[in-house]
Amino acid sequence: MRVRKISVLAIAAVAACLALTACDSDDTEGASSSGADSSVDAPKDPAQSCTDQFDYAGDSRSNAEINTIGEETGTCPEPEGTEGAEAGDDAGDGTPKEPGLSCTDQINYAEDPRSNAEINTIGEETGTCPPVE
Repeated sequence: MRVRKISVLAIAAVAACLALTACDSDDTEGASSSGADSSVDAPKDPAQSCTDQFDYAGDSRSNAEINTIGEETGTCPEPEGTEGAEAGDDAGDGTPKEPGLSCTDQINYAEDPRSNAEINTIGEETGTCPPVE
């Protein structure tokens, strides 16, 4: 019985060490398994939400979902279906409005001078969320 307890403790200790090593963010050599040059995930600025840092205009996920991913992982997810432009870049001709979501929940309008009500009204009337001004 004593040998079995020691084996279980040894396995638990090894698993804990491996978990800590896998999560080590102090990479002194600048290399990572996901590629240091990759723009898949951007480091999250703790003072800002992901949707305030990057333009998720064409992304099908809600701002809340994107920001939750950033909070939980410490990195902002790459925008889906876009080139990942910085926040404030022109969003093009608009984005199709998703049923059940307001335009301001779909797209980051932080730099847009219009009110949320004006932006959301445009989306409701046209079925397309307007580009960020």
